[in-house]
Amino acid sequence: MMRYPARFVAVALGAALALAGCGSGGGTENGGIPPNTDVSATADFPATVGDVTVEAKPTKIVSLSPTATEMLYAIGAGPQVLAVDDQSNFPAEAPKSELSGYQPNAEAIAGKSPDLVVVSNDTNNVVAQLTQLKIPVYLAASGKTMDDSYRQITDLGALTGNRPAAEDLAKRMKEEVDKLVADVPKRATKLTYYYELGPELYSLTSKTFVGALLAQLGLENIADPADADRKSDGYPQLAAESLVKADPDLIFLSDTVCCQQTAETVKARPGWAGITAVKTGQIVLLNDDIGSRWGPRTVDLLRQVADAVAKVPA
Repeated sequence: MMRYPARFVAVALGAALALAGCGSGGGTENGGIPPNTDVSATADFPATVGDVTVEAKPTKIVSLSPTATEMLYAIGAGPQVLAVDDQSNFPAEAPKSELSGYQPNAEAIAGKSPDLVVVSNDTNNVVAQLTQLKIPVYLAASGKTMDDSYRQITDLGALTGNRPAAEDLAKRMKEEVDKLVADVPKRATKLTYYYELGPELYSLTSKTFVGALLAQLGLENIADPADADRKSDGYPQLAAESLVKADPDLIFLSDTVCCQQTAETVKARPGWAGITAVKTGQIVLLNDDIGSRWGPRTVDLLRQVADAVAKVPA
């Protein structure tokens, strides 16, 4: 869950983050860093994480979050997944259903007779409704830091009986992220960037999950001043004039699938041909889904950005 406000203006105005959803694939086949499928599931049951208790190893899991779906499959819990929401598109074999994560319907979810439900928000008071029906619900809220990702992965590992594989995945993700950050060339002056969520010029600031991640690479976000008062909850809409004036060194397009944006469409925008990133060809095309989820494929996103940064002459 987390398609940015490029497509949902309400998010940019401070509403809850929406489900990731341009419907694209991409990234590595097994979800960023592939799980060690040889690791045995040894978690004891009943298993408790916070106030959620699962009495026995679940075999009918319903995921209403594309990010959680990716996490479940990456830790080896795929065979236990009964149904996923209509926006979960990775991996391809995930059993997509008519269930909605935007407007979850407790009755429809209960109709699947799940023994564990994973959601990324509590829209329609779904957590309390399902809990009243004695259905365990794990709330995997939109991540704000990589630590949130690691925690949710290990939590799901404990609740699904895949603890060793989950802990191994989180460990390898952290090691890869730390290595990517450490290997980025150090510069006397920070490179600036613009991260596009849609051609309407919605962007994100350093206070968001992706923005904080890119800050670790020593990048300066030109969108930060546009949300200094935090009224846009980290997702401001930029003015074309101020963006051109900011003259970013790098442009990251996270609207290549939903909105078919390319280096050519960006260059054709009035006044954009003179932007440094356009003149030097430093326009990076990202997969929309990978750029808007906080699961295992976040490592793919960071790697692509780090590679782009390394190619900019010092």
